[in-house]
Amino acid sequence: MQMTKLYLRRISIFWFLFSLFLSPNALARKNAAQQDAAPKNAASKDATQKDTAPKSAAASLESVLTSMDKAADGFKTTEADFVWDQFTKVVEQTETQKGKIYFRRAGKEVQMMADVTGPDPKDKKSVLFADSKFQLYEPKTDQVTIRNTSNNSEVESYLVLGFGGRGHDLAKSFDVSYLGSEKVGEVQTEKINLVPKSEKVRNNFDHVILWIDPSRGISVQQQLIAANGDYRLAKYSNIRFPQKLADNVFKLKTTGKTKFVTP
Repeated sequence: MQMTKLYLRRISIFWFLFSLFLSPNALARKNAAQQDAAPKNAASKDATQKDTAPKSAAASLESVLTSMDKAADGFKTTEADFVWDQFTKVVEQTETQKGKIYFRRAGKEVQMMADVTGPDPKDKKSVLFADSKFQLYEPKTDQVTIRNTSNNSEVESYLVLGFGGRGHDLAKSFDVSYLGSEKVGEVQTEKINLVPKSEKVRNNFDHVILWIDPSRGISVQQQLIAANGDYRLAKYSNIRFPQKLADNVFKLKTTGKTKFVTP
């Protein structure tokens, strides 16, 4: 129960921490890393932030943020395939999960459903954000764990990082810088680095890198990097923008015997 509470507290702030939330071994490895290894992020942070960038970095950043603004203005729905890699530095080990993710704007709220389907079928889980609540459904235990986020106004801004969020709004929560261009698969992307302004947030992660497809104003890859060298890498493919997603996409596939728990 303590482990579940810790996971829920983190996921209620950062939607991209799902890999941590869903991975049964992540917390144990994280604690081991904190006990056995001192943070050695200074050099890696400098290396990341000194990534090759053109002389017109300010103009390039403005162009990327503007493309995100335009995408946000027309945002209705998005669906994509994902692969989440969680790397733990102290043991040099990576855990991978894959599945499908869906977003839609419902009134003033952006809703999200993430269905983890593998790589092992027994890992199947679903995470739903709607009506200011995160709900985790684990078919193996037939249990839904609910976390209310109505008192945390930051939740949705993190939820829509790279998917429906305005680029220029990032400056409210992050120091934003341009890292240059990089090809991800067949997509030529523009990389931006986000350093949290909040000290409380920095206690959870050091910075975030977004790989933005400027032609669509969305993120095709995201990396959340912790001070101790751990990171979560989210890769998105087969990104689509249907006119509408069925309502049942945003409903957990529970049973008549499902147990609902609110920590």
